[in-house]
Amino acid sequence: MFGVDWLGLAVPLAYLGILLGSLATFSSLYRKRKAHKAASLEPWFPAHLQRDIYFSLLHLEPSSNEKKTAAIPDSIFKASLLRRAAEDIRRIMALRGQKQALSMLLQRGSVGDDLWKRFERAEKEMEDEVKDVVSEANAYVPGWGQTIFQSANEMLNNEIYRKRMEEQASKVEEERKWWDKKKTSIKEGFMKELEEDSSATQTTPTSTTAKDPETAPTTSPAPGASVQGSDDDAVLVEAENTSSTPNSPASAKKKGKGKK
Repeated sequence: MFGVDWLGLAVPLAYLGILLGSLATFSSLYRKRKAHKAASLEPWFPAHLQRDIYFSLLHLEPSSNEKKTAAIPDSIFKASLLRRAAEDIRRIMALRGQKQALSMLLQRGSVGDDLWKRFERAEKEMEDEVKDVVSEANAYVPGWGQTIFQSANEMLNNEIYRKRMEEQASKVEEERKWWDKKKTSIKEGFMKELEEDSSATQTTPTSTTAKDPETAPTTSPAPGASVQGSDDDAVLVEAENTSSTPNSPASAKKKGKGKK
């Protein structure tokens, strides 16, 4: 039987071991660097103020130097937890509205992977936050965790409706002021037009005063025109007299002259 050449096998085995060890080291270093980079990324949302207030109330303890105060009632904790759930709903709605647009931008290459990682981390944080709120609500009242987000949603809708009503009320006041200014400007314009019309009627003379016979100047007609006019008038008067009185002496004389 042939003996096994262990010396010949030692070299490839050593090479394989070194390769596997280097790959494991590289993988661990890569994961650590990736985790550090993900932790150093800027959070998607700002600090959760409602959650911080709730935790501050849980850890609030009266000072030993002062008199002992009454314990904080559960209603305060419930109200704070309800506010925390309302803020969670607001953030979940924002994530749902931004996810589709962000995924499309990521597919087109318009945004980097870091932004998508921030978004995924925000989704994971919100999932943990919802679970924590549900467990805290069940701790106060059994079964409240199933309805706390529904109550928080109604409260959030009431706040949105109240803000809209306030905005509309402020717009109505602004529009009223604008309309009052518009009415005053229109009134001033009408008053100016009336004043201009009244001043114009006072300055311009009327036609009746210009035609007054007492104030109208007397003009003597031209000599030729006056004589000719008087002769024509005399002839017309005589013709009328003769036509109207055929038995007058003047007509008889004319008939006598005609016979001669």
